[in-house]
Amino acid sequence: MIPEELPMDTQATRKRICLICEGSYPYVAGGVSTWIQMLIEQFPDHDFIIWSIATNRKEMSQYKYTLPPNLLDIRTVYLEDHPFKPGPGKLRLTRDEQQALKALILDETDDVAWQSILDLIQHHRQRLVDVLMGEAFFSLAVEQYQNDYSRTVFNDYLWNLRSMYFPLLKVLADDIPVADLYHAASTGYAGLIGSIAAHVTGKPLLITEHGIYTREREEEIIKAEWVIGDFKKLWIHFFYKLARIAYLKADRVIALFEHNRNLQIELGCPPDKTQVIPNGVDFSLFSALPEPARNRDMIRVGAVVRIVPIKDIKTMLLAFDHAQKQVPQLELVICGPVDEDPDYARECQQLLAELGTEQVSFAGRIQVRDHIAGFDLMLLTSISEGQPLAVMEGMAAGVAQIATHVGACQELLQGAGDDDLGEAGLVVPVMDVERIAQAIIDLAHHPARRRQMGQAGQKRIQRFYQKPDFLRQYEDLYMNWLAEAVPSQGD
Repeated sequence: MIPEELPMDTQATRKRICLICEGSYPYVAGGVSTWIQMLIEQFPDHDFIIWSIATNRKEMSQYKYTLPPNLLDIRTVYLEDHPFKPGPGKLRLTRDEQQALKALILDETDDVAWQSILDLIQHHRQRLVDVLMGEAFFSLAVEQYQNDYSRTVFNDYLWNLRSMYFPLLKVLADDIPVADLYHAASTGYAGLIGSIAAHVTGKPLLITEHGIYTREREEEIIKAEWVIGDFKKLWIHFFYKLARIAYLKADRVIALFEHNRNLQIELGCPPDKTQVIPNGVDFSLFSALPEPARNRDMIRVGAVVRIVPIKDIKTMLLAFDHAQKQVPQLELVICGPVDEDPDYARECQQLLAELGTEQVSFAGRIQVRDHIAGFDLMLLTSISEGQPLAVMEGMAAGVAQIATHVGACQELLQGAGDDDLGEAGLVVPVMDVERIAQAIIDLAHHPARRRQMGQAGQKRIQRFYQKPDFLRQYEDLYMNWLAEAVPSQGD
């Protein structure tokens, strides 16, 4: 990683913030991307750079957002750009390079000798595949295999290890965008390159976790078919280590709610670095939305979600089908992009066809504020969440909610601490078709209760989750850490 240099004409006037994200802005529409767009738009006196980590160019090349004028550049690292194809001739590492590689793979401490590793990567920047296909890496793999994984097939173990470290080496080989402050939207690869940028430049690093990245990866790995047996432990350990590295290097680590802050501490983040800053929504906008024209004979259930597995649309369809058989006037409108995971979207459409439920429509990506006031209730069936903006916007619009017991959903719908405003919706177990269906039926039969929940939700958003409060806290955070930042090269 080589740091660039800030142009002289921008050094004295405006501060530059590098937002680091993985699998989101500007290529994927969703909560994290919306949060990033909001930050950039609301701080026009700062310049921003996006350092985006994406899977591949085919799936992530089209921008899903209108880029604000103070967004100067988007730098994207594509993890799957190069196949495992060695270059010409054998690559031999020096003794120092072998030690650096050993420290990266085998060292169990989180205090990594980054300079040695960066020197190795920089020296062999065009031959990273050869580093992983070479004798030194093979010997290290044998050593770890004999110590911890000897019950498995060695070749399977070796290729898991190569698949694990190639993306890591690839992101570490990218040039560091010059900035006065680095702000990662997760741990994982984003937190890792943020840590390296802070190490190399001496600039501050902030991390905001919308969910807990390591827990989300752990859930995915446990369920994944591409990782078998003991190798699940290998991958989970890898992501836990990345998180600890980021937590230790960061100057400030932000969670969206108290439970996640406690999880960050449990995973190795020093408590004095942690802070809670809830998301905020534009209450004045959503609380005054006019209701769109619609058939009032129907009870409209709205879902504002991306059509991806983590949102568990299949459980939503099964639960709605069950509920609609009991309450025929129910209809479900699913609003959200279908192009992020086309295979999963097709599976959902196929399931819907098999169920034969006619009162379900996929509206695609929409302008939420044009539709949300027309919902009688809203439904979220995710298996993992942070603090979902769609739920908060629905609450601000006075719409009763049904949400699974994930992330901050219980806190949003039922309150926390001294919050006595009442319930804004029902919290249901993850993947529990019958309980979710029953919640839909219960609220469908009780319009007065829906109205009461909608009013409680509006009051909670007005008191605790307003956009100006959210922005003020980030403004204070940026001002404090920009004041702490060492001068850029050439200042």
